[in-house]
Amino acid sequence: MIDHRRLGRDLDLFATDPLSGAGLPIWLPAGAAARHAVEEYLRDLERRAGYQQVYTPPLGRRELFEVSGHLGYFAAEMFPPMRLGEADDELMLRPALCPHHALVYRSRGRSYRELPLRVSEIGGMYRAERSGVLGGLSRVRAITLNDAHNFCTLEQVGQEVSEILRLIRAAHAALGVRPAGVRLSLRGSGEKYVGDDAQWARAEDLLRAALDGVPYTEASGEAAFYGPKIDIQVRDAAEREYTLSTVQLDFDKPERFDLSYTDADGERRRPVMVHRSLAGSMERLFAYLIEVHGGAFPPWYAPVQLVVLPVGDGQAEAAVDLARRATEAGLRAEVDHSGSLGARVREAVRRRIPYAAVVGAREAADGRVALRLRDGRSLEPQPAAEAIGLISAVVAAHSGDLLPAR
Repeated sequence: MIDHRRLGRDLDLFATDPLSGAGLPIWLPAGAAARHAVEEYLRDLERRAGYQQVYTPPLGRRELFEVSGHLGYFAAEMFPPMRLGEADDELMLRPALCPHHALVYRSRGRSYRELPLRVSEIGGMYRAERSGVLGGLSRVRAITLNDAHNFCTLEQVGQEVSEILRLIRAAHAALGVRPAGVRLSLRGSGEKYVGDDAQWARAEDLLRAALDGVPYTEASGEAAFYGPKIDIQVRDAAEREYTLSTVQLDFDKPERFDLSYTDADGERRRPVMVHRSLAGSMERLFAYLIEVHGGAFPPWYAPVQLVVLPVGDGQAEAAVDLARRATEAGLRAEVDHSGSLGARVREAVRRRIPYAAVVGAREAADGRVALRLRDGRSLEPQPAAEAIGLISAVVAAHSGDLLPAR
């Protein structure tokens, strides 16, 4: 069975160390390069969809989480407060980004003309998970979430949720995510939930309407403490199912933080808060992606996209120049001089590098290069600029294929 923990170690994607602590993985250069590419893609996808990106601190005063309701409903999963000096001030690591995004909304007065207001961030949050449930990247204590909160009128909720589901589908297609199903997570009986029955019924009806035509199952008791949600499920290599992407409705936070907007008639009204994540946390996402791709990521977020292999010492200068040109074109490229050519080709395949460029005496003399693909295919020698252009086209298309579409 493919295990992301073993592959992550073999491919130098991430590491764990007792000095860092359980559930606190360290992203190594290769893993960080892949993660950076994915984060930039998600930010660009959101920007094009009208999201405004922010940075907010990963901790806040205890009162912030009292207001948000997290201390009342989520305290068991939060780290204890940190007292500063003699003051009564206590700071806490946040378990979610939504309290800070509520503060973004209320940083000034809002008009109905600004809605929907879409606030996004790839930000840190922390959960005090028990050591027995921690493992690799799939269950951690320090979480980097691809998060957003859309503030809208009640009439805009349906369109907002439908658009979010469209963005989720686009992100999943580019990343190579294979959803296992869609779940409508509802309030259960005998549990602590905020809000009244009318709010919950309205929220559940809105999500059902947004899922019209989409096959889904209902799961009682799986809602967030503040509202129902749509969960996009995936399965890992062990066939365990879990949530990767989510859309959640929240009437509670706008009330708790006294959020409002001025409507067309001049009246002050409450917005609806829509929580959403296109791809979940970077940790859980990559635990899944490492396994589903067997470490062979699509070229656009492969840690190294092109390795240049000079046949002999006489081609070293040409190889370095090719790698430089590829890097200047925006690709992640390197040169491998070590060992025999056959050993270097095998090492490129082991590392799941999408493209290996072999530079022999003839290629170096006329500025050409022979590309070998990690699936075993070889291309005829071509001008170096064309080879770089081919790889760049595949990367720009966010495609899972190794060659451009014809």
